[in-house]
Amino acid sequence: MNQNQLTKNLYQAILKLKNPEEAQAFFRDLLTAKEITEMGKRFQAAKMLDSNIPYSIIEQQTGLSSTTIARISKWLNEGKGGYRLIIDRLHHL
Repeated sequence: MNQNQLTKNLYQAILKLKNPEEAQAFFRDLLTAKEITEMGKRFQAAKMLDSNIPYSIIEQQTGLSSTTIARISKWLNEGKGGYRLIIDRLHHL
């Protein structure tokens, strides 16, 4: 099985999660606690960037480096649209 099929299988599995509790259990089995925390920090940074919060404040509040924040900003504004999709959906809850 190639990498593309492996990641497709992972995405399909994620789509089967029904609630935050299931997501928490699945991601905790899949990833280390540190990896989950890092993902949370990156998503928080994306939301903060979307709210025009300065890098320096994002660095202080998340502990992410300015390089990582810049990368997240680039993905938010010029990436595949994943951050934008989820941020917009969360604004409409």
